[in-house]
Amino acid sequence: MADPGEIVWTWVPFEEDFGKGKDRPVLIVGRDGPWLLAVPMTSKDHDRDARQEAAEGRFWHDLGSGPWDAAGRPSEVRVDRIIRVDPRAVRRIAARLDRARFAAVAEAIRQHW
Repeated sequence: MADPGEIVWTWVPFEEDFGKGKDRPVLIVGRDGPWLLAVPMTSKDHDRDARQEAAEGRFWHDLGSGPWDAAGRPSEVRVDRIIRVDPRAVRRIAARLDRARFAAVAEAIRQHW
């Protein structure tokens, strides 16, 4: 089972239609009973549209790059959306975030919850 601080791949439903979604990386941030709690990740840079994203209620935290992205692209996590993940739905563990970056993400999540 994945642990907090690990980046894994799983199915993430779209907010506007939970019946649809896509396979994407997520950062595991905790547990809720049998569920894993995770924040979605992206390689899209939201710094340029941060004001528009915030107006829509979406907040992103920069992670930088790491072994979870073979192309070495910087990543961001969405700290205002926490999803529940069935541990059996985790398809592969991509990497483990270092303590300093995980602590920064945890603080960003606290600011938006």
